[in-house]
Amino acid sequence: MATTDATAATKAVPKMENTEKRDTLIADEIRYQKEWDDAKIFQQDAPAAGEQKPPKFFATMAYPVRSTWSLPGTLHAGHAFTWSKVEFMTGYARMKGQKALFPQGYHCTGMPIKAAADKLKREIELFGQHFENAPSDELEQLSLDAKPDAKPAASKTDIGKFSGSKSKAAAKSGKAKYQYEIMLSLGIPVEEIHKFADPSHWLHVFPQHCEADLRSVGARVDWRRSFVTTDANPFYDSLVRWQMNKLKSLGKIKFGKRFTVYSPKDGQACLDHDRSSGEGIAVQEYVALKLKTLQWCEKAKEVIGDKIPADADVYFIPATLRPETMYGQTCCFVGPIDYGIFRVQKDGAKDEYFFCSERSARNGMYSKITSAIAKMAFQGTTSSWGQYDKVVTLKGSDVVGTIVHAPLSIHEKGIRILPMATVKATKGTGVVTCVPSDSPDDYATIMDLIKKPEFYGIQKEWVVEEILPIIQTPTSNLIAKHLYETMKINSPKDQKLPEAKEIAYKEGFYSGVMVYGEFKGMSVQDAKPLVKKQLLDSGLAFNYGEPDGLVISRSGDECVAAYLDQWYLNYGSAENGGDQKWYEDTINAIESDRTNCFFPEGKHAMKQALNWLAQWACTRSFGLVSNDSTIYMAYYTVCHFLHKDIYGKTPGLSSKPISPSQMTDEVWDYVFSRADDVESDIPRSDLDAMRREFQYWYPLDVRISGKDLINNHLMFCLYHHVALFEEPYWPRGIRSNGHLMLNGEKMSKSTGNFLTLRDAVEKYGADATRISLADGGDGIEDANLEEAVCNATILRLYELRKWCQETVNDPGLRTGELGLFDKLFLNEMNILVSQTKSFYDSTSFKLALKSGFYDFIASRDWYRDITKSVGIAMHHDLVSRYIELQALLLTPIAPHFCEYLYRDVLQHKGSVHDALYPDAPPQDATLSAVFNYVRTVTSNITAAEGNQIKKLAKGKTTSYDPKEPKRLAISVATSFPAWQEQCINLIAQQYESTGAIDVKDLTKQIDKKDMKKVMPFVQLLKRRLDSGEKPDDVFSRRLPFDEAETLREIVPSLKQTIPKLEAVEINMVEGETEGKTATPGNPTFTFENIK
Repeated sequence: MATTDATAATKAVPKMENTEKRDTLIADEIRYQKEWDDAKIFQQDAPAAGEQKPPKFFATMAYPVRSTWSLPGTLHAGHAFTWSKVEFMTGYARMKGQKALFPQGYHCTGMPIKAAADKLKREIELFGQHFENAPSDELEQLSLDAKPDAKPAASKTDIGKFSGSKSKAAAKSGKAKYQYEIMLSLGIPVEEIHKFADPSHWLHVFPQHCEADLRSVGARVDWRRSFVTTDANPFYDSLVRWQMNKLKSLGKIKFGKRFTVYSPKDGQACLDHDRSSGEGIAVQEYVALKLKTLQWCEKAKEVIGDKIPADADVYFIPATLRPETMYGQTCCFVGPIDYGIFRVQKDGAKDEYFFCSERSARNGMYSKITSAIAKMAFQGTTSSWGQYDKVVTLKGSDVVGTIVHAPLSIHEKGIRILPMATVKATKGTGVVTCVPSDSPDDYATIMDLIKKPEFYGIQKEWVVEEILPIIQTPTSNLIAKHLYETMKINSPKDQKLPEAKEIAYKEGFYSGVMVYGEFKGMSVQDAKPLVKKQLLDSGLAFNYGEPDGLVISRSGDECVAAYLDQWYLNYGSAENGGDQKWYEDTINAIESDRTNCFFPEGKHAMKQALNWLAQWACTRSFGLVSNDSTIYMAYYTVCHFLHKDIYGKTPGLSSKPISPSQMTDEVWDYVFSRADDVESDIPRSDLDAMRREFQYWYPLDVRISGKDLINNHLMFCLYHHVALFEEPYWPRGIRSNGHLMLNGEKMSKSTGNFLTLRDAVEKYGADATRISLADGGDGIEDANLEEAVCNATILRLYELRKWCQETVNDPGLRTGELGLFDKLFLNEMNILVSQTKSFYDSTSFKLALKSGFYDFIASRDWYRDITKSVGIAMHHDLVSRYIELQALLLTPIAPHFCEYLYRDVLQHKGSVHDALYPDAPPQDATLSAVFNYVRTVTSNITAAEGNQIKKLAKGKTTSYDPKEPKRLAISVATSFPAWQEQCINLIAQQYESTGAIDVKDLTKQIDKKDMKKVMPFVQLLKRRLDSGEKPDDVFSRRLPFDEAETLREIVPSLKQTIPKLEAVEINMVEGETEGKTATPGNPTFTFENIK
C-alpha cells in the first residue's frame, strides 16, 4: 500500500505507492458526498408553527484562526482536528434521533488578511506586478513571457501545473521568504497573485476553498447558513452593530483612557487575532517611581559629561507592583544591560530626564505633575507621538554608587545605586528598587552584596543592612528574610526564588497588615491603592504599563503599551476593574455546570481565564472590520432567511427580500426573543419564522475550539451571551481541545512537518483522515495525528468492506440455532455497542473508535478464527448483525465507509445518516465469564507451547519435544483450596460492607509469605466482579458455567491451533497436581509426548 519515505521530514510519513485500494475508497466517498448533497441531507430547519418539536442539537466551531500559512480557505490538520469534534458530535446526535445543525462561516475580520495583502503590495513595488524581478530564478518558467500558443492564464487554477517550481517547493517546505511564494503554494497562478494586494479580493476566493475542503471530507454542514464576517456582508455587520449597541446600553462597553497593547507600525490597538505571536498577553500596569539623582558616581560623571545641563533633574525610574512597601527601600538596582538617559519635554516647564532601558522608553512612560504632562513614546501625547529623545547611553556598571532620593523611604538622605545580576532588559524599566523586607529576590541580592562587595566592585558600607519591617503577615514581619532562611535559598540565582516570591506576594497582599507608615494598622489590600494614589498625586511616581510578554503584530511589529482613549468591554471582577455582577453571572455558569466544559481540565482553564480576564479593547481603525461578534452562533440560526450567498447579496428564504437596513436593533431584539413585538416592514411571517428558528436551535449545545482561544474568544462568547440573552439561551457547553501534533512532533512549516486538510484527503481519503483525527486524542492536552495510522486505515477499511461484501452472501454460512461460540460473539458485540455508546456520550472519540472499530474487528476476528478452528461455519444471522452494527457504531466517525456497508452490502434503502444508534441487550455475565475463560485458557496454553519452542531453539532442555506428537492434560479443580476459601471470606466481607474491593486494605490482612499466590487470586475475583458477574456467583465458590464442558467445546480449536497435538485429556482434580494448584476457573495443564 505504501512505504516509508526515508527522505521525508519525519520518518512516520508514508510514501504512497500502489494506491488502488485508496482510490477505490475515495471513488465511493465522492459518490456518496454527491448523493448526500443532492438529497440535502444535512439541511436542517426548525419545525413549522404548530408542529411537534423533536429534540435538537446545535454545535459550532470557532472560525478557523488564520495565520500567514493558513489564510481563509486553506485549513490545516489542526483546524480539521477541532472540526472533527463538532462533526462527530453532530453525527452521533443524529443517531440519537435529534435534529442536528452544524453551520460554518468564514472569519475575515482583523489583521491576518490585511497583513498578507500589505506584504504583497510591498513585494509588487519591489519585484513588479508578476514578480518578474524577484531575486531568484524560480519564476522564469512562470513568467508572462509565455509562448504565444500557451494556454490562457485563466485556465491555470492548480498550482500543480507549475511543474518544477522551486518557489512552490520552497513554500511547501516552509522555506518561502516572500508572500507571493506562499500564494503559489496555495495554488494561486502567478498572474493572479497581484489581485490579492487588495484585502477585499481574499474574501471572494478563499471561502470557496474552505467549503470545498470540508465537503471533500464529508462534513455534515448546512451550507445555506454560511457567511463572511466584516461589512462585506452588511447583514452580519448589522448583527455586530446590534450587539455593540446593546452592550453599550447595558453599561458593558465603556470609554476612557486605558493601557492597550498597541502596534506603532499599524497605528492602532493590536487585538489578539491581530497578532502573529503573543496571543492572550495583556498589559501589566506598574507604578513607576521617580528617584531623583542627588550625586553621580565618578564613572557616570565621566560618561555624561556636558550632554545634559548641569542643573538637570534626572530620575531613575524603577517600576513596582508593590507601592505599599516603598517605605523600606534601602537601595536601587541596575543590571548588566544597556541604559539611556532620555529627555522628557514638559509643556511650559523645565524638561526632565529619565534613566531607564531603551525598550521601556520606547514602550512608553508618562508623568503627570499637576496640570503639566510629560509623556514619552506611546503613553501620552507630545509634539512627537511615539518618539523619544535619548541624550546619553550608559551601562549599568557606569552608575553604580550614585546616590538618589527614594520617595517614602526612611532613608531620607538618599540610597545608593547597586548592581543586581538578574535584572532583565525585557521586563519593566531595567531599574529595580530594593525592599529586602518583602522581596525575596532583593533580600538574596543584598546578602550576596554583603558577602562579596569586592566581587561586585562596591564599598561594603553602601549596603544598608538594617531592614525595616513594613508588613505583618501570619508568618513574619520580615517575610523575605523568613523565606530565604526556611527555604534555604543560597544565591540570587537560586531556582527556589520564584516560588518564594509568589508566597511572599500572596501572603502579604491577602493576609498582610501595614505596621509602618501613614496607613499603619490597615490591611495591605486597603492600603495599597491609597499609597499608590499618594505617590501619583504628589508627582513622585506615575503609571507605567507594558505588554506582559513579547507581542508581535501580523505586520511584524513589536507592540508596546499605549495609553489611549479607548472603547473597551468591562470584563473582569471588581478587583480587576471590571463589572462584578457580569463576572459573577459568567463564572457561575461554569462553576454550576450550567455551561458544561466536558473535562475537569477544561473547566479549570475556563475558571482561570475568567479570573484573569479584565477590561478589553474592542475597536480597531483598520484591517477588515466589523469587530468580531462573539454571539454569531445566533446569526447562524437565521442568516439563511436573509441571504443565499455568503456576502448577503442574494435574497434568502424570506417571502420577500429583506434588506440590511431593515435589520434594525429592534428587529434583532424581536428575532432573538428580547422583545415581544416589533414594528417593521418585514412581513410578520418572516419575522416569526426567524424568531422560531432562533428559539428552536438556541441555546447552543456546544461551542468547540482549540485551547488557545480559552483566554479570549471563548470567554467573550460566554460573557456576551450572559449579557445579551436570558439564562435559558446561555451556551450549554464549551469544549476546548488541545493542539494537534503531526507524527509526534509540533506542526511547523519551517520543519516541513505540516499537513493541510486538502492534502490529507487527497493522500489518504476522507474516512482514513477522519479515523486518524478521532484516533489523535481527546481532552485539553495536545493530541497527535499519525500519518502511519492514516495509511494503515486505508488497508483496514478496504479489507473489511471486502470481507463484508464477500461473506454476507456466502452460501456456506450456517443457519438455525445458535451454538456456544455464536452466543459468545453476540454477547461480546452487545457489550461493545454499550461501551461505544458511553464513549460517544462523553465525547471520548478515541475510546469510541477503539471499542466501536478496533475492538469490534478483533471480536469478529476471534469469532471467525474459532469457528474455523472447531470446524463449523459462521452463523449467517451473526455475520449480518456484525456488519450492521459495525456500520452503525462507526457512522459518526467514518460515514462513507458505513454508508457502503449499510446500503451497498446490506441493501438498506435509506442513508446511514438517518439510522439510529442500535439498541443492545445488557451483557450476559455468564457468557462474558465463559468468553474471558476461553480466551485466557487458550492464550495460556498456546503461550506455554510457544515458550517450549523458544527454549528448544536456544538449545535448552524442555519437558517435552514440541515438534513431536503430544498429548495435553488439563486439570480442572472441583473446589477451592483452604487458603482460597479464607481469601474469599475476607473479600466477601469487605464487598458486603463497602460495595467494592480495596486490594490495598486486603493486603494488611494477608500473611506476607502467602502474598505471591494470594494476590493473583484476589485480582481474578476482582475482575469477575468488575465484568458484571453477580457477587453471589463469585462468592458462592462456584463458576457461572460448566468449566469442563466449556473446555470440551474448545478442544477442536486447540488441536487445530497447536501443531502435533493429537489428544486432549480433561481431568477433574482436588488440591495440587504436579506441584501446581488448579482452582475453579483457573485450570492447570501439562504437555507430554506420545510414544
